[in-house]
Amino acid sequence: MAVMEKVRLPKPASWLLNWSRKYSLWMMQFGLACCGIEMGAAIGSKFDIIRFGVIPFPASPRQSDLLVVAGTVTDKMAAPLKRVYEQMPEPKYVISMGSCANCGGPYWDSYSVTKGVDQIMPVDVYVPGCPPRPEALLQGIIRLQQKISNEDIAAKWKGHEQGIPIPHIPEPGLAGGI
Repeated sequence: MAVMEKVRLPKPASWLLNWSRKYSLWMMQFGLACCGIEMGAAIGSKFDIIRFGVIPFPASPRQSDLLVVAGTVTDKMAAPLKRVYEQMPEPKYVISMGSCANCGGPYWDSYSVTKGVDQIMPVDVYVPGCPPRPEALLQGIIRLQQKISNEDIAAKWKGHEQGIPIPHIPEPGLAGGI
């Protein structure tokens, strides 16, 4: 049982914990298609994502608390993506970047495309666009930080203990019939 469940934190302590978490996000990138290029532009160019308190290159998913999924998620990539998400420690957050990651985009009627990342894992912020500009990703990060600053820490940990259900992902089959 975690300390968060045993002790009721006073409002200033909970504010301080939320403030420190929102300005210390370790971002795991999962770029799959053209949106991955825009995510790279937001990280490695004049936009300076580090000024928002986002550290973009963790060594592994076990050291990150933010997952940005950018691009078309195919059924074959759904299982590795879910594995990366499950390796991340709590509390963890997901940003879905681009039309393909949000709902399948122009490929929504394809037999091999997952119709949105929210079918695999819970998503905190959706960034629209095809592909979204780097500024849109920065706006999504700011929205996520606003969400983190208003979180109730005890409720967040209770959801972890109860095991929030994540929809089942079917195992991908052979495409094209070999």
